Amino acid sequence: MSDIPLEEFPETDNALVSLDDEGEKSATDLAPVFDVPVRISAVLGKASLPVAQLLKLGAGSVLELDRKVGEAIDIYVNNRLIARGEVVVVDERLGVTMTEIIKDGDASS
Repeated sequence: MSDIPLEEFPETDNALVSLDDEGEKSATDLAPVFDVPVRISAVLGKASLPVAQLLKLGAGSVLELDRKVGEAIDIYVNNRLIARGEVVVVDERLGVTMTEIIKDGDASS
C-alpha cells in the first residue's frame, strides 16, 4: 500500500481538523460533531428474572437490583460504559453527577 501525501486530497469545509500554530486542537475544531445525537443511559443496577415473574410486576412492585445503596451507577453513551456516578436531585428532578471517567480497557464491572 503506497502512502499518498495529504496535499493530494481536496480540502472541504470541516473535513479536516485544523491545528493552531502550536499544533493543539481547540473546541471550535470539534464543531462538526456537536450536533451528532448520542444515547445516554444511567444504569442503577441489573436484575434477572423469568418472563412469568416479569409479567406479574405492576405498579408498586419492588425489583431487587444487583447494587447496594450508595454504590456508584454506570453511565453509558451509545451502549459503551464511559463513567460512573451518583444520582442527585436538581430542582426537584433526578440527575446524575459523574464521579469517575472510565478509560478504554478499564471498564471492569
